[in-house]
Amino acid sequence: MDAEQEKTLSALKYAIQMEIDGKEFYLKAAHESTSELGKKLLEALAKAEDFHRIKFEQVYENISKKKGWIKADISGDGGKGLRTIFAREIAKKPSQVKPAQTELEAVTKAQQMEAKTYDYYHAHSEQAGSAVEKEFFATIAAEEQEHNLILNDYYEYLKNPQDWFTKTERHSLDAG
Repeated sequence: MDAEQEKTLSALKYAIQMEIDGKEFYLKAAHESTSELGKKLLEALAKAEDFHRIKFEQVYENISKKKGWIKADISGDGGKGLRTIFAREIAKKPSQVKPAQTELEAVTKAQQMEAKTYDYYHAHSEQAGSAVEKEFFATIAAEEQEHNLILNDYYEYLKNPQDWFTKTERHSLDAG
């Protein structure tokens, strides 16, 4: 096995472990969440991490067999499913949000995790040796960034739902 292949396999192993850890974190956080929105959103994020893990494993297997990079079908929905869950749930009871401090902490930790994985995948995209590798890591990085944006919305919503709605709906304060 050449040094470049070994380096790539090592990066993929690390990525697989990050996705496993992410899924476990999201499932635990979902179980501990006190809100229906939190449970659904965190469970959906766990599924997204699992999807990524499967794709990384497919690429890892192909490269370890010295077949090189494969054009993996990594076309997710770009976060649309997560945004739909978020939109549907907040429409139900926007003014009755009373998050536990642990939920806010879990969302903050999740944001940090997503930022770390984004940085890792983005860096690998920039250093990619082939167009297929570059596209693969760039696509996963973009999905991780979208996860972070959704988590940021959720965090802001939990902290102050009324302000979140005012900002998001862009209500006007003028009378005309």
